[in-house]
Amino acid sequence: QEQVVESGGGLVQSGGSLRLSCVASGFTTDDYAIAWFRQAPGKEREGVSCIGKGFGRTVYLDPFKGRFTISRDDSKNTVYLQMNNLKPEDSANYICAAVRLRGMTRYCAVYVSGYDTWGRGTQVTVSS
Repeated sequence: QEQVVESGGGLVQSGGSLRLSCVASGFTTDDYAIAWFRQAPGKEREGVSCIGKGFGRTVYLDPFKGRFTISRDDSKNTVYLQMNNLKPEDSANYICAAVRLRGMTRYCAVYVSGYDTWGRGTQVTVSS
């Protein structure tokens, strides 16, 4: 069965960096999109970024442009989220999600209902 598992979270100081990993398994091909969401206690799940199939098929929501970078290594079935200049308000559970790309679709979008395979998340805490 299709599955994604996150890792790489931890405790960092404000201004620090982390790289999160999302490892996908159970996909018969690499024709899938991966998105990162985050959710802080008491807040709704928030989209961060996504990556489709092929180079340049990426989307960043405005608050993360310039600080976060998403990439994928299909040889390792892994998508990464490089997070730089972290701020305390970035503290959240970061969740990876996947969806198969159907037909000729190669692009992604960041919305919860667009994804059907979800990880459990990895906690990121940024101290002040």
